[in-house]
Amino acid sequence: GYFTLAIKTIRVNADVFSKNVNKKIGRVSDLDQENNTYTLSAYLIAQLGKNYSDNMNEKIEGRQLLQAAVETIKKLQYMAGGTVCFLEAEEKQKLLDFYEKDNSFKRFATRESKNDGHKLIQLLKVI
Repeated sequence: GYFTLAIKTIRVNADVFSKNVNKKIGRVSDLDQENNTYTLSAYLIAQLGKNYSDNMNEKIEGRQLLQAAVETIKKLQYMAGGTVCFLEAEEKQKLLDFYEKDNSFKRFATRESKNDGHKLIQLLKVI
């Protein structure tokens, strides 16, 4: 399997998160009180994939691959700071269940892909 990471600035609506999560995000972001949105830098899990050639996909499960990405972000967090990671997923229930139910990510926005215009769900996790 493979994953790629990047740091990207995101804007999230404070209304979608609990007070506890807002408090954590508030420590590392700017709050626009007029729009009730936070602007912050976050670790983006830009790609998360399995190699399907030569039965390589059977060597690691998706949850193990995502856990490896999160553990790498925790190491980066220790060295460089930051408290949030996020990712984007296609609007497929199985994928969304994997991120939300199985791995505690929370939806915060949607956007259209620049390449082909399909909808992407943006999900966030406080580490």
